[in-house]
Amino acid sequence: MNRNELRKADINLMVVFETLMLERNVTRVAEKLFLGQPTISSALNRLRTLFNDPLFIRVGHRMEPTARAEEIILHLSPALDSLSSALSLTHDFDPSISTMTFRIGLSDDVEFGLLPPLLRTLRQEAPQVVFVVQHVDYWRIPDLLASGDITVGITQTRGLPANAKRKLLRHIRPCVLRADASEHPLTLDEYCARPHVLVSHTANVAGFADEWLAEVGRKRHVVLSVPQYSSLPALLAGTDMIASLPDYTAQAMAASGSLFCEPFPFETPTLDLSMVWLSHVDTDPAERWMRSRLEAFMSDRELLPVAASRP
Repeated sequence: MNRNELRKADINLMVVFETLMLERNVTRVAEKLFLGQPTISSALNRLRTLFNDPLFIRVGHRMEPTARAEEIILHLSPALDSLSSALSLTHDFDPSISTMTFRIGLSDDVEFGLLPPLLRTLRQEAPQVVFVVQHVDYWRIPDLLASGDITVGITQTRGLPANAKRKLLRHIRPCVLRADASEHPLTLDEYCARPHVLVSHTANVAGFADEWLAEVGRKRHVVLSVPQYSSLPALLAGTDMIASLPDYTAQAMAASGSLFCEPFPFETPTLDLSMVWLSHVDTDPAERWMRSRLEAFMSDRELLPVAASRP
């Protein structure tokens, strides 16, 4: 490997190249990197000269990468990850005086059920730190991590990038939320007979509970589909409708005293809540602190008894 080739390289150019591969649009790259469009266009011209290739071809409003660009990014992204990790070792992190901005991805149920107690503690530990929360779901989290819009996310996870790290925080226990108090939990027959509110970010009228019911030959009746959990308390109040949701969200909503939480009337498969991040921020002191606080407050203490002491 000829290290002298590195003397030709400008790290800033490599960051522009990686961002172009992600965004495929000069305007969005300029916004993402807080630079002017002329600066990005100039950087692209320098990249084309450096790599002796057009790199990107305009197709409509998109910049499509050439075969050479696709080959370059396979080598470049891991190198930038390693460089970022190396540079992170040069500084410490003190939350009490930091003014950093952390970008965190949380699913709607986590934001409602688990974020408030964490935030109360963080306001004392890191009073000048800014937290920007974005909504994530398992299908959005890979893109948001890859683009840098978030550095850590907590949700159910499925397919993840090869350079992603994942830590199981808790097993999700589905619960039923209702507005009418009763000494006796719903039976399966009553659960199926009652009208249901479904929370679906994709405007569906069927969810996990419908799949589970189908396995035992039963159905329920969804009469309302809404995009977020936060509307449930107002929607359920004064009605016979019920909703199925994660235990931690249901318990947070029931804490007000106007709603009631109870276990599902039948056995369900295990769902997992996980924290994910990319390898290039794995050793960053600030990100390690942030992950340690997320884990301490959002994990199942019985599942992870020493979660608060690990980054």
